[in-house]
Amino acid sequence: MRRSEHKKIDPDLGILASRTLFAFQRELFSAIAKQGHSRIRPRHGAVLAHLDPEGSRATDLSAQSGQHKQVIGTLVDELVELGYVERRPDPKDRRAKLIVPTELGLDQMAKADALVEQIEHRHAAKVGEAEWAAFKRVFRDITA
Repeated sequence: MRRSEHKKIDPDLGILASRTLFAFQRELFSAIAKQGHSRIRPRHGAVLAHLDPEGSRATDLSAQSGQHKQVIGTLVDELVELGYVERRPDPKDRRAKLIVPTELGLDQMAKADALVEQIEHRHAAKVGEAEWAAFKRVFRDITA
């Protein structure tokens, strides 16, 4: 059997992870667009998925998302322009800036959290609660 035929039958971890990510993003961002957030793109998840409602530093968002700080800066610029976040002085360190969600950002974050919960609940119902919990545990272990 040729390598490409084998990959179709038994895809490797990279292929499975990318299929999982892309299917998840398609569903989440399609649903969130229908709920009034049509200008948000999957790339914005590097900020919004990790953003603390009280605000986060760009360096923390970079570390949590695995994205380079310059990428996070570009995404924050886009989200500021779209009205989802704003930059404020960090009260703990006036030299630093916090990325803080606006009301629009908080609305998107709450709706996205609810959608993620629905998606996960549907997957758990499909494979069983124990299997889903094991899948998430293994996925966390692999990505740690």
